Amino acid sequence: MATANKGTKSKVGGVRFAPPQPAEGSSSHVHFDEKLHDSVVMVTQEKDGSFLVKVGFLKILHKYEITFHLPFVQRLGQDVCAAQLANLNLRVTSIAPAREGYNIKCEYTAHKEGVLREEMVLHSQTNDKVSIKVVVQARVMDRHHGTPMLLEGVKCIGAEAEYDSEQNSNPPLPTRKE
Repeated sequence: MATANKGTKSKVGGVRFAPPQPAEGSSSHVHFDEKLHDSVVMVTQEKDGSFLVKVGFLKILHKYEITFHLPFVQRLGQDVCAAQLANLNLRVTSIAPAREGYNIKCEYTAHKEGVLREEMVLHSQTNDKVSIKVVVQARVMDRHHGTPMLLEGVKCIGAEAEYDSEQNSNPPLPTRKE
């Protein structure tokens, strides 16, 4: 064993190790969880009692099926239906009672670029004077900016014919018969 003189320090080895890697499941600034906060459709209740549903990035002229869970609203009760929408871009396809709320499925066509907000109204089937507004918000990208990573609850179910025909806008060249 080395002895140290008064005022000097002895060194014990000169090898340094990298800091230990965090064990799986522990938190770290680079840790990815299966369900990231930003990877699911977000539903928040606004101050006026309406709901805002953020569905993330979508691509223009594509049609999407959007599924989300709305918390139970006491005044609506269990039996809920959607009001007829004048909006051709958003259509409610089903509302099912779920544990502590409602599962809502709708179809949405991303018809123009930018941040779009489309409204739907849900009514109580037992009291037609009771309703709530649900706003679906999407960020729609143009066709030149790639394919967005869709949130859990959003599924692309097709592209509009207009978009497909633009891809093949050059007619075939005529062939010469001999």
